[in-house]
Amino acid sequence: MSYAHRVVLVLVLVCPAVVASPAAATPPTAAVPTATPSIETVSNATTAAVSNTTTAAIPDATTDGATVHVVAFLPNPTTPDDRGEFVVVSAPEGTNVTLDDGEGRVSFVAPGGDVAVTSNPAYTSNLTDTPVVSPGLELANGRETVTLSVNGSVRDRFSYTRAEEGAVATRTEDGWSWWPRALPKRPVTTHGSANATVFTLPDSPEIPKSTLREADTRILLAGYVVTSPAVADELVAAQERGVHVEVLVDDAPVGGFSRQSAQVLDRLASAGVTVRVVGDPHSFHHPKYAVVDNRALVMTENWKPSGTGGNKSRGWGVIVHSASVAADLARTFEDDSSLPQTRPWSRFERRTSFVDADSATGSYPSRSEPTRVAVDSVAVLRAPDNAEGAVVRRLDSTDDRIDVIQPTVEPESPFVFALKRAAERGVRVRLLLGSVWYVEDENRRLADELNAWAERTGNPLSVRLARPAGRYGAIHAKGVVADDTVLVGSLNWNRHSARENREVVVALESAGAAAYYRRVFDADWRASNRGPRPELVALAVCAVLVGVVALRKIEFES
Repeated sequence: MSYAHRVVLVLVLVCPAVVASPAAATPPTAAVPTATPSIETVSNATTAAVSNTTTAAIPDATTDGATVHVVAFLPNPTTPDDRGEFVVVSAPEGTNVTLDDGEGRVSFVAPGGDVAVTSNPAYTSNLTDTPVVSPGLELANGRETVTLSVNGSVRDRFSYTRAEEGAVATRTEDGWSWWPRALPKRPVTTHGSANATVFTLPDSPEIPKSTLREADTRILLAGYVVTSPAVADELVAAQERGVHVEVLVDDAPVGGFSRQSAQVLDRLASAGVTVRVVGDPHSFHHPKYAVVDNRALVMTENWKPSGTGGNKSRGWGVIVHSASVAADLARTFEDDSSLPQTRPWSRFERRTSFVDADSATGSYPSRSEPTRVAVDSVAVLRAPDNAEGAVVRRLDSTDDRIDVIQPTVEPESPFVFALKRAAERGVRVRLLLGSVWYVEDENRRLADELNAWAERTGNPLSVRLARPAGRYGAIHAKGVVADDTVLVGSLNWNRHSARENREVVVALESAGAAAYYRRVFDADWRASNRGPRPELVALAVCAVLVGVVALRKIEFES
């Protein structure tokens, strides 16, 4: 007796290679911004609000030829009962200025220039160097709108939904931005010649650990998260041999504070390591660096098995053998450690719930050995202080070629505009983007858009999505090689990272470092251009085999 069945086996045998990733999974980086306060401004002539997400010009109203406007305000100082809150107003001498928040109104005659208007001059004098005048408004910590008028005519207005504690809102060319009053806003700092050790991950996971192992006097380790037991081993061992060890991490990483990280930090604190967590005003404390004695270790990777452990991510790193660079980063570490929102681990832990997180377990060959190179100069870039402008200026000054590796790039960002400008003046530009499931669609759209632009205009710009080809698991590096300059650090190419996060980047002027990272980039670039996308091949095979099976009858005998 025989039975005839028409079956489609190929869907089981071939197509599982093309399975959509679960929507519930969480990207492992700080790419998702938290809610931030909105500040609105209006021109002097109207009362229509302009969001701070657009470019807001400083009001052009004048009195006797001088602009009258709000320069800055501090509504939520870290003082008892918010004493000393103020609004900085710029107006020419003799101008009758009125501030009104809908609940109260104060007026004063401007002495000329910038003045801090306050109801508590004694406290305010300790919070700002601007000359103080009184009386002032009682500003709310949330949902406040203040209007500035001159002789009954509205000249300026600002609004905010939430005032960051201890932060001053300052007017810029792009609108408003919060900046912690207690945090110095540092310029780009440039240091002289030095030696450096350049390396990549996952090729050289021993380098971060051995650097910590060699510490004699101090380790200041800053990160987004710390979950690596191997890193914890080195920090505890250093503490036990008398090294001064401190650790800074973010208080609210995307996806939640992991139980694995909590266990590592518990262990460090129990061993006597000083552990602190950084909250607002940095949206994320996202750098990956360590000051080890008189060396500075700066990376693109987190202190995790997937990052410094070499179990997944393509990353770049450098050890700068320079006492001045180490001291420079130590000052940034101290700045962030001293913020009012930075808390000891013990106090943070008591009020926090933790989540489970996956740990990468991949294994990859070492194709790129660490190399020691000479560096002509080293610049330290920081976000939100100066990194965005410094990176754009370096791209704008490039003459020959630019290679960029990033997990993802915001399409309408200053960085993309700078790459296009470079291509328009004949610079060869290559951009390698990540291809993991949660960024693949947006990265492919950007790649298609930029490649189409380059083809249409004839400009030498090319974009590819990474194909790891067994060399690594996923792109996590944030690196640039621009002529003989190398940029290595934690800065993602989006406005949130550049303008709200704490990020650290080093710029190395070094032909040797540029040659090293360009070789690594070239290899990753070539691997990402081998034939059609694997998932498209799988789909094509599925389609062919489904068609074949559909035409055949398979007989089963019993």
